[in-house]
Amino acid sequence: MSADVRPIAASELTQWMQTVSTGFLTASPVTESDAAQRARHSDPDRIIGAFDRDTGACVGTLRSFRQELTVPGGATVVSSALSNVTVLPTHRRQGLLTRMVAADAAASAERGDTVSTLIAAEYPIYGRYGYGPAASITEWEVDVPRAGLDLRRSGTGDGGRIDLVDTAEVRRVGPALHDRLRGERHGMVSRDERWWALATGLEAFSHRPYREGFQAVYRTADGEVAGLVRYTADDVWADAKVPMNTVRVRDLLAATPAAERALWHFVCSIDWVQKVRSGYRAPDDLLPHLLPDPRAARPVTAADFLWVRVLDVVRALGARTYAVPGTLVLEVRDPGGPAAGRYRLDAGTGECARTRQAADLSLDVSALGALYLGDESAVRLGALGRVAEERPGALALADAVFRTARRPWCPDVF
Repeated sequence: MSADVRPIAASELTQWMQTVSTGFLTASPVTESDAAQRARHSDPDRIIGAFDRDTGACVGTLRSFRQELTVPGGATVVSSALSNVTVLPTHRRQGLLTRMVAADAAASAERGDTVSTLIAAEYPIYGRYGYGPAASITEWEVDVPRAGLDLRRSGTGDGGRIDLVDTAEVRRVGPALHDRLRGERHGMVSRDERWWALATGLEAFSHRPYREGFQAVYRTADGEVAGLVRYTADDVWADAKVPMNTVRVRDLLAATPAAERALWHFVCSIDWVQKVRSGYRAPDDLLPHLLPDPRAARPVTAADFLWVRVLDVVRALGARTYAVPGTLVLEVRDPGGPAAGRYRLDAGTGECARTRQAADLSLDVSALGALYLGDESAVRLGALGRVAEERPGALALADAVFRTARRPWCPDVF
């Protein structure tokens, strides 16, 4: 069998979306409304399909869109964010995924995108395309009775207040709060207007209907919005008399430690609730230690999450800040890709440029992606054979240069 890989025509969008549905094992029919919504919010040149030459059927899919990624220091870089990546089981092992990813990478480099990002459903796939796991997530389940909170007390204790709000208020205050937070927390990605529409039920796909929930805003004593939580709750009773409900946090944004503490104490103090699921948090999230008994927060998920593929090494390394000064020369391997070359990074000034100097470290572009946001250890990658030390002491220096005080955090699936 053979197939053509190309941007789809407008008339092929419904078929393309149906292939996505099949590939993700949902088998949900695609409605005209679904297709119209996708068309409104997508760049048609960035929706790629693989089409069987014999049947004309769409057998592979990939979509990308513009995204901003916050890097250490608070600056943002432009990313080509990959989503809806599938190959039907009838056409596996024919190189279709490789061709689709290569097509998007070439177009991204041509546009001048600095990096490409994705959320990897399967670990072994994307490393061979230059992506490295750059930010991880942890989800906690809080045993509320064990947490030790004094449920007789009310209020935030700091002069602030928490109010339940409707989805219209979330759409009004959420974007500015999120932009404030992502300006301070590396690993976070931009949320456009459509993200907030989907998150609050203003828009929805037929196969993913919106579920009503609850939302609350934390305001400081001066009335400034400094926190937001969106959550749902189930309706479970034991022996028809004892409430055993679980709150599931969809999103918790806090611009200050006081807001973070107040919102977690709020969701862990709701009547009839026995468990709280935290949603996707950074591995070094404060949640467990905001409780009198940190062991009441039990990790239930710990996994790699955001993957990064560096496209423009000079821009990428020049955009972020570094913990300590130092100079490193990196030999980056990226066969046939845009990142290949030798680069001199001055961590003191943040300047990066191509060079002919002897390399201190040599590594694949996927390892550079893993190091980029400061979550991975260069020394660890050296022990794993993924980074080679060409000058004694270079691994230790790279570890000190690239690592960050807080771990990167990306809470968003895309």
